[in-house]
Amino acid sequence: MNDGHLPPPARRTPPTRARVRLEGHIAGVGTSSGTRVVLGHWARSPFGPFSDVMLEQADGHRLLLAPSRETADFIAGTYAFDEVRVVPVLVSVEGRNWSVRAGPLELRFATGRRDLVGLLLRAVPSVLAVRPAWIALVDLPARALRGVRTCGTAGGGRREWYGARDLRRVTTATAVYEGGSLGALAPVEPPVRFGFGSTPRRPCVVRITTTVELGTDALGPA
Repeated sequence: MNDGHLPPPARRTPPTRARVRLEGHIAGVGTSSGTRVVLGHWARSPFGPFSDVMLEQADGHRLLLAPSRETADFIAGTYAFDEVRVVPVLVSVEGRNWSVRAGPLELRFATGRRDLVGLLLRAVPSVLAVRPAWIALVDLPARALRGVRTCGTAGGGRREWYGARDLRRVTTATAVYEGGSLGALAPVEPPVRFGFGSTPRRPCVVRITTTVELGTDALGPA
């Protein structure tokens, strides 16, 4: 029986923000020419295993080198670039020696033993290290390293968390871009400007789990 009263409006449930994870390594290397290189080497991702390179030149030009249009669109939807190129990105790892070939870039570097930071990261249980709540907790002490953040707002209304699980310093590196040497190994200085945070100033390779929370307008990879 209708007594003249309208039923209360249905409560609207906020749109679900899908999350995706990428597991692998991030390497940050500076050069004496002022060019800084960030390598992402992913063993697991929504796109399968792949690698990508972010490069910022001394004049501030930011370039993404990605192996497919799908990965390029996803990364460019999360970070900011002045130029995006889809090129083969090949990475070889033999022990502590890394070799990278990505379009116009050739990079070789070697890592050393773990220092105290690496040992501390390995001591954190892996199930805890990748949780966004834990990552947000360690964001403040991480800021003691200039430019480093563990969580923040990314492009396209996305949020991102970096769960670091190991770290080794880069001890030697050589890099060639478009046939010219980029110079000797140097600090990642100034910090790169692809997203809300940079790699550590001292060149290193970090084992990492990256969690990306997509915007409400995208319930799957961009």
